[in-house]
Order: sequence, then C-alpha cells, then structure tokens
Amino acid sequence: MTERIILGIDPGTTIMGFGLIRVVNGQMQFLQLNELQLTKYSNHYIKLKYIFERTLALIDEYHPDEIAIEAPFFGKNVQSMLKLGRAQGVAMAAGLSRGIPITEYSPKKIKMAITGNGNASKEQVAKMLQSLLKFDPMPKNLDSTDGLAAAVCHFFNAGRTVEGKKYSGWGAFVAQNPSKVK
Repeated sequence: MTERIILGIDPGTTIMGFGLIRVVNGQMQFLQLNELQLTKYSNHYIKLKYIFERTLALIDEYHPDEIAIEAPFFGKNVQSMLKLGRAQGVAMAAGLSRGIPITEYSPKKIKMAITGNGNASKEQVAKMLQSLLKFDPMPKNLDSTDGLAAAVCHFFNAGRTVEGKKYSGWGAFVAQNPSKVK
C-alpha cells in the first residue's frame, strides 16, 4: 500500500488557507481544511511569524510528504504583491526547514485542474472540491478551499509535470521520455 499526504497552502497576509489530503493507492481522501486568520494583527512581520509557525505546526501534526502552494498572481499593486510573496516565502521556508518538497502552481493552473476552467470562480472550485472529497459544511471563507485546491491540483499533476523542459512537438517529447510512452 502506498500512502502520501499533501498539504496545500493558499498564502495570504489577511487569511492563509490550507487543506490536506491523504492519497492511498492512488485514491484521494479528505483530511482537513481550515484557515489562519491574520486580520487582528496590524504588524506585517508578526503576520509572517504566524504563517511560519502555523505551517510548521501543520507539518508536525500531519507529516505531509509534499507541499503544494499557490503562486502569487501578478496584480497592479506592487506592495500587495510584495506582501503576498513574503507570505508565500515564509510558508515555503517552513516546509523547506523540514525537508519537504514544494511545488508551486499558478491560480489558473489550480482552477483548470479542479474545474477544467482556468477562469473558474472561487465558488465553482469549492463546489467541485466538495463534490470530489465529500466534506461538509462549506467553509465561510473560501481561502481554505483554495488551499485544498492546491493539494488536489498537485495530486492530479503528480508525475506529469517536468519543470523547465520545453518540447518542440510530440516527437521531441517521445524521444526525451521513452519510459512515458507505451
């Protein structure tokens, strides 16, 4: 029996959403989804400290084998991007400090993996996850389902992505990956 646990994180400086799935013999099982509320803290550095500590606590409690994290999307507000990047960085640092491999996914890639539509709404993603993983009730804030979506996206993409490689066509792909073709 093969088993692994995937922690998905939607980093944020207002709310950090997260979700965990267990994969047993290729089948997903829902473990948890929740969020870290950071609105009560006005100091950005204190928020980063809590993101780091909560991520470590999740790692120590659930012992994930892998972490999937949503990449910040490019927005018009540079300060917001900087803050999101820091939040993502401290969550990543927590995982790396425990030697856990981390994979980053764009919001569009996550939405595409879950719903088949890279422009799906948070509500559509949450409903699809609820249908796939049978959790109830639907959380009030959808940051937690965004974190869970990162984990499920990672499960769906495991073994299928090769970072940094580009192919000129199917012939080039087959030539460079003979073990993936039957």
